[in-house]
Amino acid sequence: MSIVTEKLAAINLGLGTFADALRRAGAEVEEIDWRPPGDGDPRLAALLAELTSDDSEPDGPGSRIDRGNGEAVSRIVGAKPMLVDVALHAREIWPERGRCLLHAGAPIAWEAMCGPMQGAAIGAVLYEGWAKTPDEAERLLASGAIPFSPCHHSGAVGPMAGIISPSMPLFVVRNEDRGNFAYTNVNEGIGKVLRFGANDASVVERLKWIQTVLAPALKAALRRIEGGISLKAIQSQALLMGDEVHSRNSAATLLFLNAISVPLLESGIDPRAAAETLRFIGANSQFFLNLSMVSSKVTMDAAHGVAGSSVVTAIARNGVTVGIRVSGLGEHWSEAPADMPVGLFFPGFKQEDANRDLGDSAITETAGFGGFSLAASPALVQLVGGTPEAATGFSREMYEITLAQNPALSLPALDFKGAPTGIDIRKVVDTGIRPVVTTGIAHKVAGIGQIGAGIVRVPMGCFVGALKALAASLGIA
Repeated sequence: MSIVTEKLAAINLGLGTFADALRRAGAEVEEIDWRPPGDGDPRLAALLAELTSDDSEPDGPGSRIDRGNGEAVSRIVGAKPMLVDVALHAREIWPERGRCLLHAGAPIAWEAMCGPMQGAAIGAVLYEGWAKTPDEAERLLASGAIPFSPCHHSGAVGPMAGIISPSMPLFVVRNEDRGNFAYTNVNEGIGKVLRFGANDASVVERLKWIQTVLAPALKAALRRIEGGISLKAIQSQALLMGDEVHSRNSAATLLFLNAISVPLLESGIDPRAAAETLRFIGANSQFFLNLSMVSSKVTMDAAHGVAGSSVVTAIARNGVTVGIRVSGLGEHWSEAPADMPVGLFFPGFKQEDANRDLGDSAITETAGFGGFSLAASPALVQLVGGTPEAATGFSREMYEITLAQNPALSLPALDFKGAPTGIDIRKVVDTGIRPVVTTGIAHKVAGIGQIGAGIVRVPMGCFVGALKALAASLGIA
């Protein structure tokens, strides 16, 4: 007598624990990556349904959102960021601000700031000469005598702590498509740097050199370039050369160096200053980071303020919270507690040493770079941990929460598809897929600096809050 048995086969939707139990019973299980709408919250699911277009309601909220998104995406894809000048002092751009420090992320008070941001603010006060010692600077800042404001509120961005003070030089970028401007400070290089909270004499000395030597040299070179330097062209080319143009900028920095070198030598500035400038840029593979950020900022600002649009135009981290801004919500910030980046750490450091997610640089993800273009940068995977296959997986996943492919941003590993662009808060909440960001990891203690690099996700709370705010703005309770 023989007994014929058939192996159990099953398809699992949702929780992986169900699949695990079936496998232990000997079943063949195919898992389907499915999440209930609204992350399982029926009220959110109902809200999503109201905010989704319906052909029978051409003037309904969903249709209004879709029309706004079409306009926002058109502005993103059509943006033409050009580096046109270097302002030798930030006060030239914002004379009305006086004694003010700009910082990364959403608004935050001194007492709530993380260690690296407080350390950077202290360094900026010493650089400006508003105090003579770190202790004196700290007392001044704690007194409230120096106001703080997010970089984004002034059309600017800054990496990590993002501190910008009145005497710091700024790159000036103009979007030739719509005429709007954006600004950023100059990358300081590696080692002890202000953006990670270092503030000793060597940090202040480097900032003074940037102000007195590097910035004037770059300004002189840009005067020799009619129309400025196309940052979008550099970013696009860098994607074909192994950068994702957020955490890896090696190719982009060399392309910028190539664009600036001859004009710099022809500018007539002191040869020693020219040599120092070229040497500094050539030795700092992340020099282009700030330029990639401001290029993305001027692009996304062009898409901001479109009525009804659900497109994310900024992701910014202050080391305590992550905030997003949405095109149709004006100056509103939707915030949630910042996650901890996960990745690889430099020798001697561990996860417990890390600060929470920090910096304005996630603006690059909103424009389609960074984690959204990770498929273009297999070399970066070795630094953040993972495999080239995982890198392409991240990029593929981001198509699920975006509205378009940017034809100017080709990803070779994905058959030269355009990078996923235009994060839609509805898609994030509907799918449960959170935007992925490539990032440096800062030590939680001011001044120690970068201790690793990795991957982080934007908190879902940002998108849930933004979705509710957008619904309220459209008259939906």
